Order: sequence, then structure tokens, then C-alpha cells
Amino acid sequence: MAFDEVMAVLKRHSGFEMFSMEEETVIFLPGLTIYPEQRKIYRDRQEIHLTAKENDLLCLLAYNKGRVLTYGQLYQKVWGEEPLGRESNAVSCHIQNLREKLLQASPGTPFHIKCVREIGYCLERQGRRLF
Repeated sequence: MAFDEVMAVLKRHSGFEMFSMEEETVIFLPGLTIYPEQRKIYRDRQEIHLTAKENDLLCLLAYNKGRVLTYGQLYQKVWGEEPLGRESNAVSCHIQNLREKLLQASPGTPFHIKCVREIGYCLERQGRRLF
């Protein structure tokens, strides 16, 4: 039986629901593959285990690679709250942990999370902002 015939039979049954399969977003960085919807990061097929905040920060920086995001922007997107002036401490702490885990899992990658003093962070490639 052909696929179209199977679908025609299924559509005649009232309880049948069609689900569409959408393409999953995948972010590729040198040496890393990020699946935001699954909340998974891989280095050479080995999963890197991150906390929810670390994962969200990495995804946000990767989506905006080369662009400086302020402490306030990062805090608002990841924590879902309006920044109240002390967000740089929370963001910095999580970025430091994220850097350590990425370095441990993937030493020598050609990108890094750069701190732009008193402004925020950006994902850079070997001293350049653009990938």
C-alpha cells in the first residue's frame, strides 16, 4: 500500500490527528552542535551537560554570535525578569561556569565567550566578532 493510500484510510477515521514534522533548529559552532529545542549540546557526539541557565545563555549567544549582548539583555531573556541593577553578577557567574564546561569538553575551539567590560558578552571567533 502506498503512503497516499494509507493517509487516505487514516483520514476517514474521526479520531485521527495529523501532526506535521517541522525541521528542528540546529546551531553549528566550530566543534559544537547545539539543539535548542532538545536543550542538548554535543562535542563530537559526546553530550556536554549544562544547567538550564548555562544552556539558555549559550543558545542566546550562539543565535547572536558576533553581537555584543548587554548584561540586561542576557538577564531579561534567560531569567525572564526585568534587570534591577545587579544582573551582571548573576550573568557573570553563569558565564564563568559555562566557559569552564566548554573548555573542559572542547579545548582549543576557535571561539570563545568574550567579556566586553561593563557592557556584556559576545561569542567571538579567534579575536573577530563575525563568524
